[in-house]
Parts: sequence; structure tokens; C-alpha cells
Amino acid sequence: MERAKQVSESIELGVVLALVGGFMDVYSYVGRGGVFANAQTGNILLAGVHISEGDIPLAMHFLLPVLCFSVGIMMSDLVHERFASVLHWRQLTVLAEALILLGVGLLPPEHNMLANGLTSLACGMQVESFRKIRGRGIATTMCIGNLRSALQNVDDYIITHERGFLANGFLYFGVIAVFVCGAVLGNWCLGRFGLSSIGICSLLLLAAFFMMFSDREAEVECGGAGE
Repeated sequence: MERAKQVSESIELGVVLALVGGFMDVYSYVGRGGVFANAQTGNILLAGVHISEGDIPLAMHFLLPVLCFSVGIMMSDLVHERFASVLHWRQLTVLAEALILLGVGLLPPEHNMLANGLTSLACGMQVESFRKIRGRGIATTMCIGNLRSALQNVDDYIITHERGFLANGFLYFGVIAVFVCGAVLGNWCLGRFGLSSIGICSLLLLAAFFMMFSDREAEVECGGAGE
């Protein structure tokens, strides 16, 4: 596979974001009352269960993250269209995500609903802003699409024996593995640092923010000029 021309599509940044994705889901589910930050299908399912039982307040506990996730997607699109200036628009969304999660870590347990909403807002911003790694459509906040793509590429390799498909499959499986590592890290940190542990995601996102100052496209052009 060729090296990504943009840092926002690089494997390095994808690793950081997948760690954050796994961490956030474990944080909200284990630490904030059984709500998914990323897996909105699960939240919609649980909301439907509680609606069927007539427990509307509890259903809202699961619907709010879905709404906030949707708002996060829309906010990223607005930043892309209107607010990018000196910084790349994806840098702005990463910085906003880091600040949001820093605030989440300050919220006590009695404000879990707000914390889950804000965490899902950050997830929505991430899933909309970063949709590719090395030109391949890959999500850093969920796994089902990555799993489907990984297996499809493995099938294509079995049929055609083209190594490119196998490399793509390993890329998708690798992102899933990093997501799991983020979940392991998140659960470990929750057990030791409590609800403030989400601040580790803020640190990782700040690292991603500074990584994106590297102009990968300029490096590629300079490399090409030197050949």
C-alpha cells in the first residue's frame, strides 16, 4: 500500500483515533450507566425496549446519545464548510472533541446522562471527520463495517490471489484490533482513575491534533521532486 498523502488518512492517526474510539465506548458503557458512546444501534434497540415497557424516561436515557451523535455529525460538516481557516477543519474537530471529553471527565455520576450525550457528540464528530485510512473507507469508532470490509477483501484475495486485497484485509483487521486495545485501556483506566480517566482520550486527541500539523502532501511533492 502507498503512504497516505494526508496525515488525516494515515495509519498513525488512525491508530490514535481507533484507541480513542474503543476507550470512549467502554467509558460510557461501563462507567456511565450502560450507554454506548459509539454503537448507536444498541442505544436505539434499548430505547425501543424501554418504550415498549412504557418507561419513557429510561428510553430517553438511550435516545439522547443518538441525538447528540447526530448533532456531532452535523457540526463536523458545518466546520468543514464554514469555519476552517488557519487550521485544517479536521484539526478543529479533533481539538473540539478533546475539549468536550475533558469536560466530560469533570462531570459527577449524577450527571451521567449529560456525560453520555457529550461523549456521543464527540463520537459523531470523529466518525464524520475521519472516514478513510490510506484511501480506504474505515471507521475508527465502530467495528461492524470494518469487519465486513475485512472479510470481503479476504474473499477477494481467495478468488483473485491479488496481494492488495490481503493487505487491505489486514488493515481493516488491524483497526479492529486497535479498537479492542482502546477498550482494554479504557476499562483498565476506569478501574484505577474513575470517571476522570476520559481525560486520557483528550491527551490522545491532542496528540492527533499536533500530528496533523505535518504537511504530508508537501512531503510527497518534495520527495517526488528529488527523484
